Amino acid sequence: MAAVVVDLRPEIPVEVPDALGDLAALARAGDRRAMEDLLRASYDVVYPICRRIVGNPTDAADAAQEALMSVVRGLPRFDGRSRYSTWVYRIAMNAAIDETRRRARRPVVGITPGFDAPSTSPGADPEGGLTMMDVEQALVGLPLDYRSAVVLRDVCGLDYAEIAEILGVPGGTVRSRIARGRSLLAGRLGPTLEASS
Repeated sequence: MAAVVVDLRPEIPVEVPDALGDLAALARAGDRRAMEDLLRASYDVVYPICRRIVGNPTDAADAAQEALMSVVRGLPRFDGRSRYSTWVYRIAMNAAIDETRRRARRPVVGITPGFDAPSTSPGADPEGGLTMMDVEQALVGLPLDYRSAVVLRDVCGLDYAEIAEILGVPGGTVRSRIARGRSLLAGRLGPTLEASS
């Protein structure tokens, strides 16, 4: 099987601008406007992470809102020993993982027989190749530990040390989770690529 290269990056960049650390300091000091700006900018970072982990836009929005509430609650305790970006990524990952676990406990409602699903999905590749929906579905099918590491590396572009800090695991564990996650992802996407050939 040929190597599968998949671009997991979201449409919205998830890089945390350095200025958010400055906004966090102002918000922590009680500046209401800075808090509003911080939350607005942080949402653009948090939502894409939640979307890739949770795999469902509605649940991802819930997880992102939960993450922002955690930012507000936790900001007075944020001491600046780690970068603001690392702190926000950790909060987003925790919120997305919590939402994934909550969703797993909810009853599953099936599609009503006779429901006509659209023949092509929004964003479908007219050439018959991989769509973003294919990638997201394959990503959501990964075990949560692998999915988290792959999203932080391939979506957020974080280095291994930052991922280890966010996930609270050793660097070697991060490397093996990413390698195993990518391998599983390629295996899940391989049949889709072969079917479209």
